[in-house]
Amino acid sequence: MKKYIAELLGTFILVFFGTGTAVLSTLNTDNSVGILGVSFAFGLAVIAAAYSIGDISGGHLNPAISFAMFLDKRIEMKDFLLYTVFQIIGAILASTLISIILHTLKSNTKFNYGANIPNNISNIGAFVIETILTFIFIFVVLSVTKTKFIAPSLSVLVIGFTLTMIHLVGIPLTGTSVNPARSIGPALFTGNNALSALWIFVLAPLLGSIVAALVHRFLEKA
Repeated sequence: MKKYIAELLGTFILVFFGTGTAVLSTLNTDNSVGILGVSFAFGLAVIAAAYSIGDISGGHLNPAISFAMFLDKRIEMKDFLLYTVFQIIGAILASTLISIILHTLKSNTKFNYGANIPNNISNIGAFVIETILTFIFIFVVLSVTKTKFIAPSLSVLVIGFTLTMIHLVGIPLTGTSVNPARSIGPALFTGNNALSALWIFVLAPLLGSIVAALVHRFLEKA
């Protein structure tokens, strides 16, 4: 049970600091945080969370990663399913806390809680970009957690900076998901367009995970 609670806590940290930075940065009139700041918030959050709980659960923090680990036969189906459930709960709790904080602010601004919504791109385009970004992210995760090229303790840093890199491309288009749990939490509070587009940010990351697992397996056997 401890590893499931660890995944809940880790995903909470990722979503709270990642989407929290994205939402609260809109309060800065000089927009000093910007895309780079939000990208680093997600990257640093995953580094902090993964280092904190990695020894307990592996520090997936993401159903797409857990799915890829299942496909790569590193975890059982039971763990994949329960990891996913607890990751989603962690994301919802993070969005709940962000909502509480936002309701205490002296502001009439309407927030979207960091929800993923296609921006100046079609739903199909958003699906394609999320699939590609997830593929790259998951491929890196599968590779650096298994390679002997770098020390295991450094793999978390590589994953965190990869997530930062991915956000730099994805934020202007979709807000960057590559993580179904990260999308579900904010969408429940944002509603409307976020909920209607949620299928993109659930299915695309899973498809990206499948492709990443297949490519990783092919290269590993080459």
